[in-house]
Amino acid sequence: MNKFGFNILKNRQINYDDADLKMYKWLKKKEPSIMLCIECGTCTSTCSVNNFSEFNIRMLNIGIKRGQINNLKNEISKCMLCGKCRLVCPRGVNIANIIVNVRRYLNAYEKIERVKE
Repeated sequence: MNKFGFNILKNRQINYDDADLKMYKWLKKKEPSIMLCIECGTCTSTCSVNNFSEFNIRMLNIGIKRGQINNLKNEISKCMLCGKCRLVCPRGVNIANIIVNVRRYLNAYEKIERVKE
């Protein structure tokens, strides 16, 4: 009786009250231009790495703003810091600096987590 011809999907709602926005708040201080990003996708369309992999700068920015940083280290390591994204950004967001600062934050966060263990 449990087969009704459909599957119940996992809830994909984002609870912003429980989201960990520490990285985003820290990043806003280091690179204020992140607040100018309108997630237009121009950066992703010109990204050299995106031509060969599933790297998506736009989705990284959205994830950071939502506090979703679970798989961020793996994704952020794909960036070559070539700077094409910054050249085409209509809002002048310094994406390369955002990537560098996210790497710094994740390295520091990783060290803190190791000390806690």
